[in-house]
Amino acid sequence: MTFRFSSFAPAILLGTLASLAPAHAQDRSIVVASTTSTQDSGLFGHLLPIFKAKTGIEVKVIAQGTGQALDTARRGDADVVFVHAKSQEEKFIADGFGVKRFDVMYNDFVLIGPKSDPARIKGTKDVVAGLKAIQAKSAPFVSRGDKSGTHSAELALWKQAGIDIAAAKGPWYREIGQGMGPALNTAGAMNGYVLSDRGTWISFKNRGELEIAVEGDKRLFNQYGVMLVNPEKFPSVKKEFGQPFVDWLVSAEGQAAITAYKIDGQQLFFPNAENKGS
Repeated sequence: MTFRFSSFAPAILLGTLASLAPAHAQDRSIVVASTTSTQDSGLFGHLLPIFKAKTGIEVKVIAQGTGQALDTARRGDADVVFVHAKSQEEKFIADGFGVKRFDVMYNDFVLIGPKSDPARIKGTKDVVAGLKAIQAKSAPFVSRGDKSGTHSAELALWKQAGIDIAAAKGPWYREIGQGMGPALNTAGAMNGYVLSDRGTWISFKNRGELEIAVEGDKRLFNQYGVMLVNPEKFPSVKKEFGQPFVDWLVSAEGQAAITAYKIDGQQLFFPNAENKGS
């Protein structure tokens, strides 16, 4: 009996380890907490298959407002963060939650409104003047109200307009606490105005009576950044798969893939990573 045990025990152990090894080896995946605009615009649908074909790494996306995405990463529930609120991203790094922030791409925000244009702002390139006119006429305005990058940009623009929106808002100002798609749908239903990133607007199909009212103001610039979540703070972070995703986004190949994503001939995002090595 002793002979049998000593012969078979190593074999059983090796068999057990062999059965576990493939499961671990196959788990080549990461979780990316990202803004809704990268998902709703279709960008991830374009980029992720290219990245997976090159590396075998699957990317699972949690699409949230930027503030929520950063909170997800602060809990250690993501490997990478890909968002668009630079000041919040820099604080995330300063607080030790991320390793390093990289610029990836940019587009711009556009102020969307109904064709009837009750605030009479269509065609202006001054978004601050546009917001002042909307508030003065109590024209319907939809705010995402979700602590997203777009919501943060909207609040900053009200501040630049000299309007304390917390005090000035009334029935005309509706906060919905949802993403860009629902905000655009709500604006359409209300014949109201809404701030949108251009990428989501280009990909948005249910436009109805909505159109761009204000665009081209330099204050509408919209920068995106990517960060690996700090594995020293969260040992569960898959650095061996997350860092290659970050590196690929800022590489020449990743930047070219971003450039190539277009809808009806319109480019949605413009790469501007400083490191464009191969």
